[in-house]
Amino acid sequence: MPDLDTSARSTASYDWSATALGDTARWPLPLRLTSDLLLNSPVPTLLVWGTETITVFNEAYALLAGPGYGRVPGGSVPPVLPPPLAAAGKILDAAWGGEAGVMQDTALTFRRLDGSQESRFDLRLTPVRDETGAVRGVQVALAPATAAPQEEDTGDGAMRILVVEDNVDSQYLVCEMLKAFGHEADGVAHPDDALALLARQRYDVLFSDVSLPGMSGVDLATRAIADDPSLRVIFASGYGDTLLRHLSFPYQSLQKPYEIDQLQDALSKVARRPAKGG
Repeated sequence: MPDLDTSARSTASYDWSATALGDTARWPLPLRLTSDLLLNSPVPTLLVWGTETITVFNEAYALLAGPGYGRVPGGSVPPVLPPPLAAAGKILDAAWGGEAGVMQDTALTFRRLDGSQESRFDLRLTPVRDETGAVRGVQVALAPATAAPQEEDTGDGAMRILVVEDNVDSQYLVCEMLKAFGHEADGVAHPDDALALLARQRYDVLFSDVSLPGMSGVDLATRAIADDPSLRVIFASGYGDTLLRHLSFPYQSLQKPYEIDQLQDALSKVARRPAKGG
């Protein structure tokens, strides 16, 4: 499969004269804005416009689907019903009724010249309204599937995580993300507060910034593991992993700023691997 072209794209990048949508100068503003955003997005995305099922899609979607579903940027009724639309069913109907929706971990099969390809995505459907508020189209984005079978198979379930981060805003966001993943999370800003909490109750994971006031995250983790060898550790650092190279206990590290999928991957790894006993 060819690589995705990373150059900027918009409606002006294509000739629409031969499509069902015609000259862009006559397009309604919502169609133009949505198409501009879609065409310049790295996420596979398509727009269904009007009751005729006219579709517009970006290069990321075309690379995924193959030539059998039309050529970028679309603009006409597709020769074959796109798999995301076939899979969306009632969620698509609800989007036409004005309700945004998500279909998690959806299997899509694309019939390609080199054989069928099945992939899993979260389908995110967003109604596109005109100036009067009427729904004129539906945008369908194919986000990476949030379900992680390898995590489900571990049997570890929710973990109790202590977050140590002196930036209160960052601490709050991390805790909220962890809770959204189904874990329990408490946050503190100072290593002394962390040690006090660790002495009072048991945690499965210590999630600590490396740079902290009064004591480094490395020293904090070393003391915490001395008291509880089963504690698993994730470090977050904006300064690389120089301080982490000679540690005697297992850990995962994240380089700030990190992506949500990197955080999920680190959590999955510590859930599958208990810390080294003392």
